[in-house]
Amino acid sequence: MQPLPSLAEIEAAAALVHSAMLPTPQLSWPLLNARAGCEVWVKHENHTPLGAFKVRGGLVFFAALKRAQPGLRGVVAATRGNHGQSVAFAARRNGLRAVIVVPFGNSPEKNDSMRALGAELIEHEGDFQSALEYSRQLAAEQGLFPMPSMDAALIPGVATYALEFFRHAPALDVVYVPIGMGSGICGVMAARDALGLRTRVVGVVSDRAPMYALSFAARRAVAHPVTTELTDCLACRAPDETALHHILQGAERVVQVSDVEVGEAMRALFSDTHNVAEGAGAAGLAAVLRERENLRGQRVGIILSGANVDRAMFARVLSAA
Repeated sequence: MQPLPSLAEIEAAAALVHSAMLPTPQLSWPLLNARAGCEVWVKHENHTPLGAFKVRGGLVFFAALKRAQPGLRGVVAATRGNHGQSVAFAARRNGLRAVIVVPFGNSPEKNDSMRALGAELIEHEGDFQSALEYSRQLAAEQGLFPMPSMDAALIPGVATYALEFFRHAPALDVVYVPIGMGSGICGVMAARDALGLRTRVVGVVSDRAPMYALSFAARRAVAHPVTTELTDCLACRAPDETALHHILQGAERVVQVSDVEVGEAMRALFSDTHNVAEGAGAAGLAAVLRERENLRGQRVGIILSGANVDRAMFARVLSAA
């Protein structure tokens, strides 16, 4: 199994990422601290050019892909939205065709964003796993590179947000990281280890997409059906082997949160910071609020991993107080 990236590799990735975007802020909000009963620092990946952290991994992955396959004409990817936007953004910067497969009924606004970024969008019946399988079929039929949702080559780029976080926030006792396919938590663990820190890393999943929590408990891959709609970027039913290996090695634990708790966290982030969080982006705070009694006196980091929630869904969440 390939090791997590070194500090030199993450710093090289950061130079490339920062050529396309500014570092994102890390802020501690007094109202949020009062609500959580501890000092909370928020890494605002909702402030990237695409409103989510995924852009970082895409930029670094595509630079390496272009060097390795200079004659490549295009890529295909499956996504619920943020990964696809990253693929479309990076493909356009590298002059490549991007075909994106989404599950039928996917977020209309994320679909519109991917089209606006130049992607050819295909809606496919079934869940994310079905979309992924169809994308692999298209890759074989059309000679496209099958862009993975999770790959070791994505981790150095994603780790750049954690490098910023750990270097510019005060020393953190624990960081709560949402897990979709796993690049985010792997990036956080990579930066922590590269900097020699002792910060605990806790993964957060939806209890309606619990496969990484189940896999962590079983110490082996466990698939599970997905029923969550609010945390669509966590809606994966089969764990990635590479990500699971690193999570088992470097995470303290993986906790589950409900859609009700995620909705409460989305409202809290908007009320206390006036930042929009999609479901996955609020999952870390949902876990902190659930565990607040055990976090008193600690300095806690959360990853606001994205803001790409449809207006209609966000309106429903805000009105459900």
